[in-house]
Amino acid sequence: MEPKNILLEMKDYIIEMGAETINWCMQCGLCTNLCPWRLVPGQTSGEFNIRHMQRLGQMGIEGFEDENILFACSTCGMCQNNCPRGVQIIDNVRAMRASIVGGGMAPAGLRPILGSCHANGNPWSGPRENRTQWQQGLDIPQFGPETEYFLFVCCHSCYDPRSMKIARSIAQLLLRGGVNFGVIGVEENCCGESMRKVGDEELFQKLAGANMELFAAKGVKKIITTSPHCLWSFKNDYSKLGAEWEVFHYTEILSRLSAEGKIAPKVKSDRKVCFHDPCYLGRHSGIYDAPRELLSSIQGIEIRELQRSRESSLCCAGGGGRIWAEAPMGERFGELRVLDAISAGAEVLATSCPYCVNMMTDACNSLDKQDSLEIKELSELLLESL
Repeated sequence: MEPKNILLEMKDYIIEMGAETINWCMQCGLCTNLCPWRLVPGQTSGEFNIRHMQRLGQMGIEGFEDENILFACSTCGMCQNNCPRGVQIIDNVRAMRASIVGGGMAPAGLRPILGSCHANGNPWSGPRENRTQWQQGLDIPQFGPETEYFLFVCCHSCYDPRSMKIARSIAQLLLRGGVNFGVIGVEENCCGESMRKVGDEELFQKLAGANMELFAAKGVKKIITTSPHCLWSFKNDYSKLGAEWEVFHYTEILSRLSAEGKIAPKVKSDRKVCFHDPCYLGRHSGIYDAPRELLSSIQGIEIRELQRSRESSLCCAGGGGRIWAEAPMGERFGELRVLDAISAGAEVLATSCPYCVNMMTDACNSLDKQDSLEIKELSELLLESL
């Protein structure tokens, strides 16, 4: 066995960057056993061990900075939610990544993503002036002094053609429900959640600072998000910076409208549907019932629970910057999710996160199951039923 260098300065720096609970870890190994990487074969599965990675960080021992180790975590939260010592594992991962990315050593695959955010305010290399393209053909109101809710559309749904449909369906549902909402537009920046999770703290602070200044100038008090990732960041990251908004995922707003009879599905459906709980909506934010209530409001639909659902939901692998990572066929969590839905007899696998739609659509296509299973965003199913 080769000797490893111990760098006490690195250990202290990791703690300074946010890994305040890293020394709470007693190395029980529960995190490794619960990690979704244990469910798939391959190189990353063989090399990534979250318990061992934290141990390296605890001791300041070299080796955790290897890309297949440090950037494999999708921040799904399964380990953190079950840790018997309450270790904030995701903060530890973020801090360890920041120790590398902050030194200018971001993985090659992430550099264009981070560069685009610096230059364009979004990670998808889209011109800032194209941020509102998803609105074409719709009469989307602008946010003003009398507007109650600011609708923040995830960058993914501003620039990705498939994901634009999600933003459009959510906006149309809000309009039909009589919600007093508006958008700001090209001045908006990425919320920065994924940028922070991959370790670029400086970039996150830049994006968050610009957004907070913009939202304050516009008088934003309540925010509706299309993505659970934006929801989590605005409610958690931004609140620590002094933000005091009320933040809602769109399913929370639509569920209330449905209960009040302001959105009433009329078109009957006899389709069998499974709902996939996104990590950042479920485990991270505790929202499980609202999307199911909305699904149940569609007449005739048959809801079938996935074997791994709610708190035990299987990650799609899109979080923690993994949406920009390439995983070989057979090593994708999303493929397991597609097979779960098919084994449950579903015709539709629905979810309420643009990242999840992206990852599971790719998985469905790679398995050549697109003819037997359709991947849909919940808002799309609802709009079709009206």
